[in-house]
Amino acid sequence: MYEIFADLHVHIGRSENGKPIKITAARSLNFANIARECEERKGINVVGIIDCASPYVIEDIEKFLKTGEAYELKDGGIIYKDKVCILLGSEVETSEKGRNGKCGSAHNVCFFPHLEDIKGFSMEMSKHIKNITLSTQRSNLSGYELIDIVEKYNGILIPAHIFTPHKSYYGNCTDRLENIFKEKYNKIFAVELGLSSDTFLADTISELENKTFVTNSDAHSLPKIAREYNKMQVEDISFKEVVKALKNEDGRKILANYGLDPKLGKYHRTYCDDCEKTIETKEPVEFCPICGGKNVTFGVFDRIELIKDKKETKSPKNRPPYIYQIPLGFIPGVGGKTVEKLLNNFQTEMNILHKLTQDDIEGVVGEKIAKNIVRAREGKMEVHSGGGGNYGTVS
Repeated sequence: MYEIFADLHVHIGRSENGKPIKITAARSLNFANIARECEERKGINVVGIIDCASPYVIEDIEKFLKTGEAYELKDGGIIYKDKVCILLGSEVETSEKGRNGKCGSAHNVCFFPHLEDIKGFSMEMSKHIKNITLSTQRSNLSGYELIDIVEKYNGILIPAHIFTPHKSYYGNCTDRLENIFKEKYNKIFAVELGLSSDTFLADTISELENKTFVTNSDAHSLPKIAREYNKMQVEDISFKEVVKALKNEDGRKILANYGLDPKLGKYHRTYCDDCEKTIETKEPVEFCPICGGKNVTFGVFDRIELIKDKKETKSPKNRPPYIYQIPLGFIPGVGGKTVEKLLNNFQTEMNILHKLTQDDIEGVVGEKIAKNIVRAREGKMEVHSGGGGNYGTVS
């Protein structure tokens, strides 16, 4: 057994020939560039690319396999330079009966072991999505229906960023996941927390006690890969081993979740779109206490306060620690040039964030920045809450 780092939610912005995939993601985010970024700069061992059901991306994968730099594994996944395992995924938006009778929508990340599996999934989903070439298009399926199609092609389904106000199950569809998946709820063995929540918040909801938590970046640009990630214990890197870790089987498991302090997330607290201010009242509110307006984006913290069914956080014994990780780009004084200098000297972000001493860092970027990086690593920076699509800040 050995330890690996995994980020299971990375988008593709454009195909190799410039066709749009995820409109809001960077053009440089294509299949090959993601593999190189994880191997050369991030130190990520397993990456889930979640736009692989697009026919344009499937073409890119087939060309990538012909380069000789990568090959498919019998146990699932594509190995790049014998260092990075790429999981072939698809993010699907489902249509749900939302709260108060309104139509809700939620994102799901689905992973498949082999290229042939995701090809079959892509063909079937083209019947339920208007434009299969684009990322995360709204389907006419519910999560209850989608999980059967995913399993038909040997895949797994993980509800994505489950608390965010837009496009998530708890955010705008339901107070309980079990109401969505019903008798199939035991087929959901992992959920993705999202940037604005953490284990402490999620474990106030009893139906999540036997679910594995994953923390992923939802990266829309190359530098954002591994903004959040997981440390896993596995036998080797493959689809099969990752699934075992998510199921906590045969000694495979999640050892730690590395994520933002939830306050840094874009939707942690309720935000007034009229006042353009984050509302940090003790009790959750659905209107602005300043202007009285109801034009607000409801925050993750506030939503969990409303739906939790435990008075205090009580995590199961096997729940791994959630370690607050402030990415280099959030740390005061660490701009693009500083990041480049650090990477040129220390290879990967995982080295910088986990292994180096303050003296090591100081020798390259000076005492002030080195102190800030170590203070961020130790959780000693002051964090100010984000909301309404705006990240929190660090000082």
